[in-house]
Order: sequence, then structure tokens, then C-alpha cells
Amino acid sequence: MNTENLQPVSSPAEQPAVRLQLSDVKKIFRTEEIETIALGGVSLEVKDGEFLAIMGPSGCGKSTLLNILGLLDNPTEGTYLLDGEEVGRLHERQRTHARKGKIGFVFQSFNLIDELNVEQNVELPLRYLGIPADERKQRVQEILKRMAISHRAKHYPHQLSGGQQQRVAIARAVVSNPKIILADEPTGNLDSRNGLEVMQLLTQLNQEGTTIIMVTHSQRDAQYAHRIVEMLDGMLV
Repeated sequence: MNTENLQPVSSPAEQPAVRLQLSDVKKIFRTEEIETIALGGVSLEVKDGEFLAIMGPSGCGKSTLLNILGLLDNPTEGTYLLDGEEVGRLHERQRTHARKGKIGFVFQSFNLIDELNVEQNVELPLRYLGIPADERKQRVQEILKRMAISHRAKHYPHQLSGGQQQRVAIARAVVSNPKIILADEPTGNLDSRNGLEVMQLLTQLNQEGTTIIMVTHSQRDAQYAHRIVEMLDGMLV
């Protein structure tokens, strides 16, 4: 048989791995007399490198869902797989260890420490990871330069504008090179220009391979996502 003109059979494009997977996750808050169902049975898959937006009215369970995804809380029922590992039943110390270096957080309220300057705020996750001082310094300088905030390195949060504070918050979230960024209303306290810049930064990080899950009320911000899921009364709809 003449094999000169035979071409190799092309294999299908490799599908991205599943980064996060929730199966029938429920979260119930109980007091002595009241039982509140915050999540009523959520099932969700997020693939590696995806940009997912979660939308819905206030009180629908978006932030509760984000807390579970970020290992800040455990579900009452259901399973949560992170990179194939069940993490929904971990104790607090185990959750802290599991999210270190893997998950970065960006909040609406910035959550910067007032007593620390910009450099020190951004350096904090690297200290928790036990990164040597020389490497910490280099990584902080690099990320501040990238976020166009190097000129404010010695300033304190109260000396910064809202947009600058959110840039510092993003720098702190990504300085440890996490695989996942969870963003809770990241432009909620910003004007439209600064909000646009923050969304462009998040989009750039996503294009470089970071998985991003964002809670937002903003249709404008949600348009940057690959996929939008809607929540209502603790359920995906």
C-alpha cells in the first residue's frame, strides 16, 4: 500500500478540565426557631479557564454560593469537588489549607488592611504561603507594576481612590498566582470608568488562563463573561 500521501488522523480538540463541580448543594442556616434555606440544591460545573458570571436579585443566595466555592463555608448537604477532590466537608483549618495559593478573592468593599501600606497589603498572601522575603519583594513589585499602581506602593488605603484600592485588591488576589479568582461585585463601589478598567484587568487575567467566577448585578459587567447563570430564591434558574 502506498503510504506517502496518508495524513495522520486528527484527534478531537481536548476539552478543558472541570475545575469546580457542585452537585445538589444546599445551605441551611438554623436558629432555635427559624430555618432559612439559602441554597436549595445547586448543581454547577465550571471548567478550567472559564469566566462565569452569577446574577440575581439581592438575597437570592449569590454570596452564599461564592462563600462555599471559596471554601469560606461548607454546604449543609451535597458535594463540592475542587480539581476532583471532595472539599465540601473540610474543617476550617483544612479549608484554609486547601484554598491557599489556589483561590484569590476580590470583594466590593476592597477589604484592604488600613494599617498596612499598598506593598504590605499585596505581600500578605505570600507571607501566609511562607514565600522567602526576596521572592516576595520581587513578586509584589511585578504585580504592582502590572496593575499600574507602583507609584502608590508606600501609600495607605485611605490615601487612594476607589479605583486604586480595587487595583490593589486585585494585585493581592493574584500575587500568589491562583488558579481561580472569585469576585463579589468587583465594580460595585466604582464609577463607570474605574469599573471598566477593573473588568478589563479581570478579562486579561482570564485570557491568560485564570478561572474567574464573578457575582454581579451589572449587565454591563456580565457581558465580559463566557457564561451567565441566574439565581432566584437559592436556586439556579
